[in-house]
Amino acid sequence: MTRNIIIFISGNGSNLQAIIDSVKSGTLNCNISLVVSNKKLAFGLTRAAQANIPTLIFPLKPYKDAGKSRNEYDEDLAKKMKEYNPDLIVLAGWMHILSINFLKYFDNIINLHPALPNKFDGVNAIERAYDAFKKGEITNTGVMVHKVIPDIDKGEPLLIEEVPILESDTLDDLETRIHSTEHRLIVQAVKKFLDGLNQQI
Repeated sequence: MTRNIIIFISGNGSNLQAIIDSVKSGTLNCNISLVVSNKKLAFGLTRAAQANIPTLIFPLKPYKDAGKSRNEYDEDLAKKMKEYNPDLIVLAGWMHILSINFLKYFDNIINLHPALPNKFDGVNAIERAYDAFKKGEITNTGVMVHKVIPDIDKGEPLLIEEVPILESDTLDDLETRIHSTEHRLIVQAVKKFLDGLNQQI
């Protein structure tokens, strides 16, 4: 059974590309029905267009300019997504915290986060891990894909992988190692989630 997934991005979309490539190769048996971005200049939109995947640009600014709240934005975005009836929503570099006004409509959202559970929740996780390593506070970091709940980066992990930090690492070195781990782990997590759905049939 081919499942429908929606992918949310805010930037370059390299994790989106990893999923697109895995669908093309047959590693993932699913259809990317939509790519959503809250940034109109996100390069991930170009990646989607090149793969003939429909896109939706849904920025917050028009809501703020009209005096509307983030909750109203989330509510409208959720109702839009309901029209697509997704089996899974993947947050792959989506830089907007989804409130309960969005999450109450779905129990099938996963998020990619470049840190281990309960470490460096929120933004700039790689930089914060690198700084902590330089201070001697940690010896490694990691990547997780977790279910999305209202608490930021606190949902149940689907997959976790540790990533070493080397004494010789620059921040760029660490970012490169984490991104390559992310590209692999996000595909594995999508497969694991969809396999779980298929077993419930």
